[in-house]
Order: sequence, then structure tokens, then C-alpha cells
Amino acid sequence: MTDPGQPIDILLVEDDPGDELMTREAFEDNKIGNTLHVVRDGQEALDFLYRTGAHVEAPRPDLILLDLNLPKYDGRQVLEKIKADPELTHIPVVVLTTSAAEEDILRSYKLHANAYVTKPVDLDQFIAAIRQIDEFFVQVVRLPRVRASRPPS
Repeated sequence: MTDPGQPIDILLVEDDPGDELMTREAFEDNKIGNTLHVVRDGQEALDFLYRTGAHVEAPRPDLILLDLNLPKYDGRQVLEKIKADPELTHIPVVVLTTSAAEEDILRSYKLHANAYVTKPVDLDQFIAAIRQIDEFFVQVVRLPRVRASRPPS
């Protein structure tokens, strides 16, 4: 288990460079000491999580911030794979997306997302949303520290 306030590894799955930049700025603005890893499509997210390809040495993230609208595999497919895998299912996944569509919200929760956050367009509101995610998942709740062994070389 993580101790509240202890820095964690966060995987941001985001294909929009502007949203990535805003997330990085929010982390810097909030003085969040967590390590932010960024992948830009669904396939790269799976490579990171399964430690394949360019991500053989990737750490197991403690939290995933997942966009829904991604190239290759969309966020729903990535979420479904994470929550169906016994090695990954314990990792909290926050869907962080521009979609406010009821069907996306419902489907995400049916796929066992831990939270669904619609990205604010305004930078200050976006930073506040990231701060709230941080406060909740890093300061308030206890996250499991399940460190799976690395795949054989």
C-alpha cells in the first residue's frame, strides 16, 4: 500500500499534445512530486503496461489517466484490457476525456473505470481538476503497491 502523500508513478495516455502540456503544467503548478509517464496511443499504453517494445523497463503505474479518443486502440479497449487482466486490474483508472456523452460515461463505468472526469477547456479549471485527482488518489486514498515481476529477457 502507498502511504498518503507518497509520490507515485502515473501513466497519462493522451494523444493531444496540448492536453499533455496542460497536464504537465498542472503537475508543476501543484508541485506534485509524482512521476508522470506519457504514451500517445492505445497500443503504446498496452506496450507500457505489458513492458514490451520500447517500454521493457517501464515501471508499473500506480494510477492511469486515460483519454477515450485515441489512435490504434481507443481508451475503451485499453480500459477493457486493463480491467480484464489480473496483473493490472488493481490499478485505478481515471478516464480523463473531452466527452461528456452519457453513453461514454456509462460504458466506462461498466468497464470498471474508477472515475470519469470531463476535461475542462479552461486552463485554470483543468489545473483544478488535476489537483483534485491528485488530492484524492495521492493524498486521501491508499493505493495498492503490487509490483509484478518483470518479464523474462
